[in-house]
Amino acid sequence: MKNSGKDMSAKKYLSQAAWGENSFATAIASVPNISPAEFKDVCVALCATGIRLAGMCTLPQANRTNTKGYDIVAVLADDKLGKIGLIRTYIIDDNSYVVMTPELPQAHLFERELLENHGIKLNGHPWPKPVRKHNDLEKNPKKFDPHPFLFMEGEGCHEVAVGPVHAGVIEPGHFRFQCHGEIVAHLEIQLGYQHRGAEALFVKSNPARRLAIAESICGDTAMGHSMAYCMALESLAGIEAPPYAQAARGIALELERMAWHVGDMGALCIDIGFQPGASFYGRLRAVFLNLLMRTSGNRFGKSLIIPGGVRIGFREDERKNDLELLALAERDLIDTNDTAMGSSTVCARFENCGVVTNETAETIGLVGPAGRASNCNRDVRRDHPFGIYRKAKMPVALYEHGDVMGRYMIRWLETMNSSAFVQEHLASIPDSPLKTPMAALRADSIAVAMTEGWRGEIVHIATTDKAGDLSGYKFVDPSFHNWFGLAWALRDNEISDFPVNNKSFNLSYAGYDL
Repeated sequence: MKNSGKDMSAKKYLSQAAWGENSFATAIASVPNISPAEFKDVCVALCATGIRLAGMCTLPQANRTNTKGYDIVAVLADDKLGKIGLIRTYIIDDNSYVVMTPELPQAHLFERELLENHGIKLNGHPWPKPVRKHNDLEKNPKKFDPHPFLFMEGEGCHEVAVGPVHAGVIEPGHFRFQCHGEIVAHLEIQLGYQHRGAEALFVKSNPARRLAIAESICGDTAMGHSMAYCMALESLAGIEAPPYAQAARGIALELERMAWHVGDMGALCIDIGFQPGASFYGRLRAVFLNLLMRTSGNRFGKSLIIPGGVRIGFREDERKNDLELLALAERDLIDTNDTAMGSSTVCARFENCGVVTNETAETIGLVGPAGRASNCNRDVRRDHPFGIYRKAKMPVALYEHGDVMGRYMIRWLETMNSSAFVQEHLASIPDSPLKTPMAALRADSIAVAMTEGWRGEIVHIATTDKAGDLSGYKFVDPSFHNWFGLAWALRDNEISDFPVNNKSFNLSYAGYDL
């Protein structure tokens, strides 16, 4: 492969990054600092070998090489070797950044963030529109420009705008369809209506509040985000949660996965008018949420996972009852799925609807069930194991066709796998303390922690200053990767198929907006 007129082997590219296993911390000074052109070359070349761009951010002022420029850090995930790589570059002015999106489309949102947040010019970027900000809502009249939507013209072409205010009690987002008759040629999704400045708020908040903020990044993924946050802090402190806490965290994460997967399967049934599935799945979702509530006191599991371990454990006198409830729920889940999949109407509505091919999914970087439904063979629990997953192997569910049926079936298979996992480990949870005391954080360091939330890969990037205090923090929710997948799935589909496709992805607005 040629980059900047030079041939470089993959081995040489690998040497350009600092590598470690999931939830590792290293001194910022030890992260290779290369030129912008080399930065682009390395990222593009490594991703051509199957490595992925899992995150990108700028270092905070306290950790920058020079106050006039920006240090940009890329997080690379090598799923085959189970390694996470860090590489950085320094740009002295906003014209010196070398765009990689044309050759590496999965970078397009990360690079658009550089433009939006720091004004870094993206010369050659194919779509440098805002990520979250709305030009037409700026208070300064000089900035009152129409949002740069794409549009199409011609006989039979028309535009349909949906949201951001919706008929249901859901989060706000704007969907603009360019159609030829009933067929969608292009769907453009504009979010940002819930932008809260979460990353800046997180760093400036009292350390006691940060856990609550992490749990609220995406309200239905409190387990996934709180675990990633705690793992990042623990790696910076050089400690590890005890065995009991690791098992309890894994059980809670899988209960969260089961609850929302089952809820999504029920919601898919609602969207096609299959009421038996909607009713039974809706009832069963409550079983898993109630199990979380019995343990943590909250149906979303909030306050259960804390830095160093868990706040409370699973009561021994209730575990037998919990196992009986899980066995009954599993039986009913099987019956409900058999009923749904035995309906020719359900299958006809799900199959070949909203197809995202494996090639497209890999190119744009889909993660989680949305990616695995398109046969993207990746799962953080297996590829970058953390906590109890280092010992307990979790099967990875895959589907080939990338349609609504695939996204339904991945949820079903993962629910069954999670049920077996929870029952096994709840019955044999190890005897150890609930937590390990926290220690001081390493100074001038950077940590990366990844978990597999129920929507997919979650990445947290933390940096500390010379005093060992948090100086910067970056959240990457799986929805950040996957919203463009929904837009792609609608192409060449009827606009009436949007609700069922939207629900088959069920992405987070808040997790994207931050």
